[in-house]
Amino acid sequence: MEYNTIVAALLGIIEGLTEFIPVSSTGHLLLAGHFLGFDSPGRAFEVLIQLGAIAAILSVYARKLWQIFSAAPHDPHARRFIAAVLIAFLPAVVIGVMAHGIIKDVLFETPLLIAIMLIVGGFILLAVDRMELRPTVHRAEDFTLPMALKVGFIQCLAMIPGVSRSGATIVGALLLGASKRAAAEFSFFLAMPTMAGAFAYDLYKNRDIIEGAVLSNIAIGFVCAFLSGVVVVRWLLDYVQRHGYAFFAWWRIIVGVLALICLWLW
Repeated sequence: MEYNTIVAALLGIIEGLTEFIPVSSTGHLLLAGHFLGFDSPGRAFEVLIQLGAIAAILSVYARKLWQIFSAAPHDPHARRFIAAVLIAFLPAVVIGVMAHGIIKDVLFETPLLIAIMLIVGGFILLAVDRMELRPTVHRAEDFTLPMALKVGFIQCLAMIPGVSRSGATIVGALLLGASKRAAAEFSFFLAMPTMAGAFAYDLYKNRDIIEGAVLSNIAIGFVCAFLSGVVVVRWLLDYVQRHGYAFFAWWRIIVGVLALICLWLW
């Protein structure tokens, strides 16, 4: 098995393991690819294998999604929840399209920035996790529309690799009054349109450079991301409800420090 295929499988596993926890999957992928010498034309691989993570969360939440959409025609609560997720998604659409070139050509190519953002985000997550917050929203379905919009704008910070999409949305939701479980679950639902949109737009932008070898690596990464993503989604909600986010905060800090050391040595 050639080297790039093995690395593609490893990066797929990393994507699935880190996409839904607040540690920055993109940051992990870019740093791992940088140090492993993985060639990704246009950085398409790192974005497109997110389809595996999307498939993972859809498979786990298929029943709940069916219940929500089937109830929407006659249930205003279900319609409001769908609207909340779509409203939270809108800022990422606008800002993501406008800043796509800077994100892919500059921010994705700056390992030092990624390492620093991992560390900074780790300390922020640690501080928020230790706050004596009094949640007023205990279910993802109960997010108000203004609250969802604010979370959507906060999510846009994750366009800086190393910040973490799930980390930004979870921290934002916690500070806006969500419980730890509700914050994580709303982040799951918001991930579906956000990641699907990023996938579709990046596929369109990179349609001319995706060839057989690249497509093969993406397919391998997709499968590995799907399998590892299913494991994380099934496990995460119960874990954060019992233990909070401190483990992930320290994870970020340690990975960021190790990355800085490696960048300094090499």
